[in-house]
Amino acid sequence: MSKMRYGILKAQDQIEFVEMPATHMYQLTALNRRLHKEIDKLTASHVPALPLVVAECNDLELALPDYKVIHGLTYINELEQAFAVVDEKTYPLISLLTEIRALQAQLEQWYEEEY
Repeated sequence: MSKMRYGILKAQDQIEFVEMPATHMYQLTALNRRLHKEIDKLTASHVPALPLVVAECNDLELALPDYKVIHGLTYINELEQAFAVVDEKTYPLISLLTEIRALQAQLEQWYEEEY
């Protein structure tokens, strides 16, 4: 089995832990930075809240049962669904969705090959 890597994401006072294949974690971090750079340009009335990747690590042991590790593909699927329903009129949202869907497709292929 391939090595996994963990992203630690923060939004206000919430922390999320996302498990990704080590070979794809950099893509999640880059996508997250790109989305943060562009999210303020969206003019829709409902723009999804987006946590910020604050750290990556190779090993993760959660000390509190209140926190859970989110499967990488689950996280990307939820991210895609959140941005797919944004009713944007002025900003080319399609470019952001294309980036999300590209990582989504790569992860789907990775998981199919690994499992």
